[in-house]
Amino acid sequence: MPASTKASTEVGAVAIDLNTSSPDGPPAGRAPRGDCAAEPPAPASGQLSPGRPGYRRMSLALFAAGLAAFALLYSTQSVLPAISGEFGASASAASWTVSAATGALALFVLPLSVLSERFGRRTMMTASLTVAVGVGLLVPFAPNLEWLVVLRAVQGAALAGLPASAMAYLAEEVRPRALIAAIGLFVAGNSIGGMSGRVVTGWAAQLWGWRAGLVAVGVMALVCAVAFRLLPRARHFTPGTLSPKALAVTVRGHLSDPLLRRLYAIGALFMTVFGAVYTVIGYRLAEAPFGLPPGVIGSVFVVFLVGTVSSAAAGKLVGRLGRRGALYLAVTTTAAGLLLSLADSLTAVLLGLVLITAGFFAGHAVASASVSRTAKTGRAQASALYQSAYYLGSSVGGTLGAIAFHAAGWAGTVGLGLLAVTGVVSITLYGTRVARAARRRTPLATVPATAR
Repeated sequence: MPASTKASTEVGAVAIDLNTSSPDGPPAGRAPRGDCAAEPPAPASGQLSPGRPGYRRMSLALFAAGLAAFALLYSTQSVLPAISGEFGASASAASWTVSAATGALALFVLPLSVLSERFGRRTMMTASLTVAVGVGLLVPFAPNLEWLVVLRAVQGAALAGLPASAMAYLAEEVRPRALIAAIGLFVAGNSIGGMSGRVVTGWAAQLWGWRAGLVAVGVMALVCAVAFRLLPRARHFTPGTLSPKALAVTVRGHLSDPLLRRLYAIGALFMTVFGAVYTVIGYRLAEAPFGLPPGVIGSVFVVFLVGTVSSAAAGKLVGRLGRRGALYLAVTTTAAGLLLSLADSLTAVLLGLVLITAGFFAGHAVASASVSRTAKTGRAQASALYQSAYYLGSSVGGTLGAIAFHAAGWAGTVGLGLLAVTGVVSITLYGTRVARAARRRTPLATVPATAR
């Protein structure tokens, strides 16, 4: 595979541009400790690669970790109607079992990614997975909705330590030429975990109730956590002192960059649509005229596989249409899916979900990969900020989507989604005007690629 290959897909909700960086640092190495803005050194010798001792164990361990993390994170999403029924809660109240987890992840992803610089990637991942699985085994026994939401928030905060640490571990321990394949396996764990967690929960809930569904996901995650112990110890990690001042300077620099701010907003708005749709879709399909059982509703999440294809195709779209052209196509596809889902036809709703999913993943892949290209220094923090915005969008979208559904039915949720899509279009149009103004002032050869 050529060295210029780019892989843009969901890795802890961050698309990786392998030409530039991973979410927790450039793939060819890592920045010196205590300097958030430093450039990476040359690759270390003795790194893992196919055929070398430890590579297969590493691949299996990180696949299992990704599967467990995303199965746990969205485990309640497909059984929200059942949770509402048991606790007598509205859709908006029950949606907090999802929003609390993703919101806590958004708040903790940056600080935990910084802690991994001091205590090590493997240590951080082990602690995160242990706490998340432990809480996951307690979640099914929550006596009321309030305790369920609290436990889910703790679980989301714990999971925040996994994605960025995993990417940093791969960047440090795997040879650059083998990095694409290693990341691909971790991505597969993410995608399969996000899908299978919802499917397993749905079918187990149909047979034995929603609590049994969460137990099934918890046990699956426990098996994955045991498999994670196969991960080889880090050989190329050097702990450093924490530097809050350097971190603050780097984060402030990213937040003052207009292009990065626009990319963060685009990621949050795309995820607002996605979070709203998939938090509420269970209620939509459980009600008339569909009346689908929990297992079938859970199986709807197989649609996520469409997102794997569209995110992988995002790089080709950018090559043909440019970044903003790809975003316009993603927005149009998402909007078309939202409108199609208004029909009282199961076929139309499912096709709408396919379009929404394809458009969302393509837009997310373009925006998140652009963050890596735009940030010239402190790329780990730039990507962590994108993760925060992304999961904040998921949390807000899930809650507001459920409120809109309670007030105006599925049309209300679709209205919220179209409003978020309009926000993406407005931001992209503004970026287009800025780029054109830059080209008029400066010869094209000197205009940065990220502004074109």
